[in-house]
Amino acid sequence: MRDVGNVRLDAVLLGAAPPVRGTVETLTGGRLAVRRPGRIEVHAQEGFLAGAADAVLASLDLHPHERAAAAPDGGFVVAGSAGLRAVTARGAVRWELPHDPWHGGHRPPRPPGAPAVSPCGRHVAAVVPTLLAEGDPGEVAVYDGPPRLRYGQDHLLLIDAATGRIRARRPVAAVSDRVAVRWRADAEVFAVSCWTAWYSWTTSWVRPGAEGMEVAGGTAFHEVAGFLPASSRLLTMRRAERLTLDDDRCELACHDVSDPSLTKTYDLDRLSWDPEEDDFTDAHVLDASRILVTADQVPPEGPLEHTHWLLDAPALRPLGRLRYPLPVRGGVVSLGDGTWLTCDEAATHHWAAG
Repeated sequence: MRDVGNVRLDAVLLGAAPPVRGTVETLTGGRLAVRRPGRIEVHAQEGFLAGAADAVLASLDLHPHERAAAAPDGGFVVAGSAGLRAVTARGAVRWELPHDPWHGGHRPPRPPGAPAVSPCGRHVAAVVPTLLAEGDPGEVAVYDGPPRLRYGQDHLLLIDAATGRIRARRPVAAVSDRVAVRWRADAEVFAVSCWTAWYSWTTSWVRPGAEGMEVAGGTAFHEVAGFLPASSRLLTMRRAERLTLDDDRCELACHDVSDPSLTKTYDLDRLSWDPEEDDFTDAHVLDASRILVTADQVPPEGPLEHTHWLLDAPALRPLGRLRYPLPVRGGVVSLGDGTWLTCDEAATHHWAAG
């Protein structure tokens, strides 16, 4: 570890809640979304952290192949095998938007990611597949089960959340096996990342406007991690395909979406015991000033360690390695206020930096 040695920063336990079956996501308005197989729930954050059984504000049962996102008004937008639909908080269908069936060989076809509703509730951003007519050029080779279909590039849609009307459409890179979309809190810009096998991630940041949407910039081999609050900066993490032995999968980048020339980068291998062995997994924006990076570290002696690092967000400068008073494993969820959750099979713990 060359940059900050073994500097330790204490993590302070703020509370604990029962374990969660599923993944947790932070929403606006003091809410959390919990995604489980076949179900999505919206919880009041305060009640969730207190372990209250009545903290569920809304829920929706899903088919196994569906993915859903919560809307600010209590409803949901659902991506299915061949269409999108919006439902109200009472479960009534607000609109339906059919599209071509998804590729990928799954039966029924499964979307590679959930749609994303803007924090203001006006827009939905979603990636959908596109079939080509017989004789049309531009077919993309995809793994697909029978009946085999001819696919072109997937398309990014900007949709009116109230009516389901498509406001703008544009192609994205090739076809997507995974999709991640993140909105900035002011809903003035969003980032979309698409992963294609053997080609890695491509990320673009997009501005919705009266005339549709404008791609303001982008990067390759990086997945979006999130926007830094109250700023024009977007954090991404490099996830190349490891096509060569020296392919760097451990780079953080902070992009200014107003001026891409101001991009800063930091090589996480500078924190490693052994760059050939250590594996940096995810980056989480805690607040405007700090980033938490998770890693599986292989120390010179002893077993593999699950390690969390804190970095200064504006400067992409490491501050030190977190020291927890008890073992932590599993996923990390940033609450956006400088605190975070760790979720494992034993409990959900709420943390702050000391």
